[in-house]
Amino acid sequence: MDDVETRELRYFVAVAEELHFGRAAARLGIAQPPLSRAIRRLEHRMGVALLVRTSRGNQLTAAGEVLLGEARVALDAITAAVRRSRRAGAAQQSLVLAMKPGGDGGMLPQILAAYESEPDALPVQFAFSLGERAAMLHSGRADVGLLHHPQNDLQGLAREALSVQRRVVALAEGHRLAARDSVCLADLAGETMPRWPEAVDRGPGPVVRDAGELMQLVALGRVVALVDESALDRPYRGVTYRAVRDAPPATLVVAWPEGSRSRHVAAFVRAARIVAADHARA
Repeated sequence: MDDVETRELRYFVAVAEELHFGRAAARLGIAQPPLSRAIRRLEHRMGVALLVRTSRGNQLTAAGEVLLGEARVALDAITAAVRRSRRAGAAQQSLVLAMKPGGDGGMLPQILAAYESEPDALPVQFAFSLGERAAMLHSGRADVGLLHHPQNDLQGLAREALSVQRRVVALAEGHRLAARDSVCLADLAGETMPRWPEAVDRGPGPVVRDAGELMQLVALGRVVALVDESALDRPYRGVTYRAVRDAPPATLVVAWPEGSRSRHVAAFVRAARIVAADHARA
């Protein structure tokens, strides 16, 4: 079988997601007849049917379902490779660190100092996000990140644990649980929890993408949120925090794409490991 071209994968993903050749062609900015011919050629070369065409529309076959998942991964990997290569060849190179505001366990100043002491260290740029740090690493928008386990989906990322933090619940000051010294997870049953875009277990409430948005929703009584205890260092008007006795802890990790060969990423990870060990001994 001949190798499949990137263009063919993009065409197939569009058709598979739309399940309509006309909409897929419009999305791709091409005419429908050449798109249909391209998909038929792809099926012929692969030797399997990818779509079942009926008068009521199109459906993916089992082979089509598999190819859709694998094609998405492959296309994302190609996009990430192009981004990383462009940044590596740029006149002004940098190391992009993905993290949430305040999500460094108090170690970032020391980590930066240790990394920047390296003779060929790159300037560090920050990509702040509550919900897309892992996605930034996968897509090549960031080189290394500070994430949390088990809250973030770390699939496909290499990582090392730096510290473990207790979790607390952020509540509106007038919330029914605010009068207690501490709560348990059962006390939070029925409460509206925020949805983090890349979380392993998403809550049923509104999607939040930054810390200011989250704290505003908490202060208004629209959501309650499980957060790391480091949030206690960043008070927000109208919000109070209570310990959650049986909440699993959050592990702060330094993460990077599996298979990375960047010596700058390796140097940053090494600096983070050394600083974390010093904090643990203190």
